[in-house]
Amino acid sequence: MNIHVEGLVAIVIFYLLILLVGIWAAWKNKNSGVMEGVDRSETIMVGGRDIGLFVGAFTMTATWVGGGYINGTAENVYLPGYGLAWAQAPFGYALSLVVGGLFFAKPMRSRGYVTMLDPFQQVYGKRMGGLLFIPALMGEMFWSAAILSALGATLSVIIDIDINMSVIISALIAIFYTLVGGLYSVAYTDVVQLFCIFLGLWVSVPFALSNPAVSDIGVTAVKQLHANQTAWLGKIESPDKWMWADNFCLLMLGGIPWQVYFQRVLSASSATYAQVLSFLAAFGCIIMAIPSVLIGAIGASTDWNQTTYGPISPMQRDQSDMILPIVLQHLCPSYISFFGLGAVSAAVMSSADSSILSASSMFARNIYQLAFRQSASDREIVWVMRITIFVFGALATAMALLTGTVYGLWYLSSDLVYVIIFPQLLCVLFVRGTNTYGSVAAYIFGLILRVGGGEPYLKLPPFIYYPGWTIEEKVHHVTKEVEYLVLQRFPFKTASMLASFLSNVAFSHLFKYLFESGTLSAKYDFLDAVVAKHSAEIMDKTTLVNKNIIGLNEMAPVKPRLSVTLAATFTRKETLTEEEDSSPESPSHENK
Repeated sequence: MNIHVEGLVAIVIFYLLILLVGIWAAWKNKNSGVMEGVDRSETIMVGGRDIGLFVGAFTMTATWVGGGYINGTAENVYLPGYGLAWAQAPFGYALSLVVGGLFFAKPMRSRGYVTMLDPFQQVYGKRMGGLLFIPALMGEMFWSAAILSALGATLSVIIDIDINMSVIISALIAIFYTLVGGLYSVAYTDVVQLFCIFLGLWVSVPFALSNPAVSDIGVTAVKQLHANQTAWLGKIESPDKWMWADNFCLLMLGGIPWQVYFQRVLSASSATYAQVLSFLAAFGCIIMAIPSVLIGAIGASTDWNQTTYGPISPMQRDQSDMILPIVLQHLCPSYISFFGLGAVSAAVMSSADSSILSASSMFARNIYQLAFRQSASDREIVWVMRITIFVFGALATAMALLTGTVYGLWYLSSDLVYVIIFPQLLCVLFVRGTNTYGSVAAYIFGLILRVGGGEPYLKLPPFIYYPGWTIEEKVHHVTKEVEYLVLQRFPFKTASMLASFLSNVAFSHLFKYLFESGTLSAKYDFLDAVVAKHSAEIMDKTTLVNKNIIGLNEMAPVKPRLSVTLAATFTRKETLTEEEDSSPESPSHENK
């Protein structure tokens, strides 16, 4: 193995820069929130709710602009038979941020939530919050693992270092500065990382375009010039239109119910600020995707026989997923390719650190503190967060080394976030009258309908064959192995999401009627979701620990200022003034 020393030095310099920025951000904001009486744990989770417009816009953009985003966009544009028409991530995630800003950012921020799971525990109780934590955690962990795996493959292509070593070192750096500074370190390093992504890729594009092996991308956009390569604009065949729409809805709506997004929303100084940050980030997502689209088009316009890569194209070597680093290495001068490599590394770290922090925030607050240890001190919660940041980071790193299955696990888990969490978020924020019974039914329906459709990337066969299904033949060009996969052309992911939503509403009202009419005895309300809601001890829906009959304003304080944090989570008058009609389940609704 010949290690490229120049590339290794460039990576070391870049990693040191990121590490120093992360440590500086932690030091700069070490006393943030102390004067205002904000707990240190909340400062780590949501940055004291004082993230500025400039830093906020960058860190919100970094929610989705990561290694998978820039590599995946380039791959889809390059792939024969797909092209730009199937590169849905830029517009899908941009619209996700727009929809999130229009409808979700204001109610979530104005009610003073700390994590995405807070409204679920508020309405459905701690047990249901724990169930919903599972797909949320899976999504964050497998996302981190997938992009770390992509980084390892990229580094191995350009500078020939061991994949495992590059993954472990990258993860350790991200874990360290996240441990030290929490959201502040993540946010400030996002500024540096996105700047490196933008500059690194844009510097590389002119050199790649001017390479003699690259044809005019304006011509190859609509015309095939090279063997085994089609026009890179691509097209959507008639039988695939519903599948295309299903995937687009997954990106647009399924990109909302993620803690990495709401962590930024909830860190904004106001609900209006949170909306503005979402809109700015949507614009940022489009801008950051342009160089990836151009690099994918360059890959599709290259006669690889004229390059150092060799006569066999990346697609024929089953390396389409690495088209971006391949273009950087073989179509750009070495000093430029190493600069572009820093951009790819930046993209990966900007997403990995966010997901690790998001997962640990949900566990420390919604599982450890609100479900099991309501009287836990702020210092205890901070230590739980630090331990879980390290544990979840280590788990993501371990999964990243399982390159054969990590992408399939990511695809399935992201689908479950869309199918299970998104419809329940709609219910708790906008639909009156849903309860835990409906939530459980929605969870089960969504899970069965999605998993029943199978997952080709995991070689998980379907047990539900939706209308329009077909058998697709997949040939591995290197091994010549042939696979036969079931392709579901029906939009079953969106159908599963809608079924989950409707089942929540229907079963909630069904059980409410059965208990209130006396058809079912109150003793069978084992989830305390209907009868207990009308008891004299619980006069409103602002309870997180239903079974223990403990309201947020009744939780025993450990320190004088701790009671403020927990009690005010859903009752802060200064935040509720931004939204008088604060909740579909609030007492104000019940009294109308």
